[in-house]
Amino acid sequence: MMFSERAMERALEKLLDFAGVLGQAAIVLLVGYIAIKILLGILRRTLNKTPLDASLHTFIENAAKVVLWIVLLITVLGVLGTPLSTFIAVLGAAGAAIALALKDSLSNVAGGIIVLITKPFKQGDYIDIGEVAGAVEKIDLLYTTLKTVDNKVVSIPNGKLTNAVLTNASTEDKRRVDCAFSLGPTASMDKAKELLLAVAEANPAIFQDPAPFVGIAGQGAGGVSIELKVWCKTEEYLMVKYFLEENVKLAFDEAGFSTAYPQVEVRYSK
Repeated sequence: MMFSERAMERALEKLLDFAGVLGQAAIVLLVGYIAIKILLGILRRTLNKTPLDASLHTFIENAAKVVLWIVLLITVLGVLGTPLSTFIAVLGAAGAAIALALKDSLSNVAGGIIVLITKPFKQGDYIDIGEVAGAVEKIDLLYTTLKTVDNKVVSIPNGKLTNAVLTNASTEDKRRVDCAFSLGPTASMDKAKELLLAVAEANPAIFQDPAPFVGIAGQGAGGVSIELKVWCKTEEYLMVKYFLEENVKLAFDEAGFSTAYPQVEVRYSK
């Protein structure tokens, strides 16, 4: 009977000790939860005062939340007396496995962070990476979405963007339009220059300062290559380009200029 009472007392003591530890862990969990809420609120207000993109705000907040909860979980397990070495080892192995499985996605996330911080382009800019060109519709952590001039939507992994040679045609407010034309060897260069400058002056979208420039780019067996270079607003680039190509062709036809073409002289003798 005495043995049974002592056993019950020890069991009750252990139960009370466990309840005390469990209570401590609950208090730590509650305090940690409140602290996480406060810290995330401070972080959110701090990020709102920075020039960083809103997409990057969300990523930083989520990453901070994960880190803080992992720290809190490890602290609670320590209070409960759980061996942390095994837990940390398992957590590290799981993290390495996840990182290996998602290496391409993580590369895109890293690229997205770089794009959002360095800002080589912004929403609405027209960019060209060689394989595709279009206006930037949306910038996320994983992908950047473009809309091409023929209204196709293209999603580009950010990891690829950060490793590509990127041309941003919208950074500056003005852009130069270069056009090259080929004329036959008998065409008058002075007359051709006069016609090109007249076409350029006829379009009010073309700047007169800097003034349009005409020059001989080269000579070949089939004729002469002459170039016209003008400046316009960036958003009017294509309109000006097409205007010049069409109206210069009409002006040359009216002047009777022939287009240069390869010529081969064949001599036949008996």
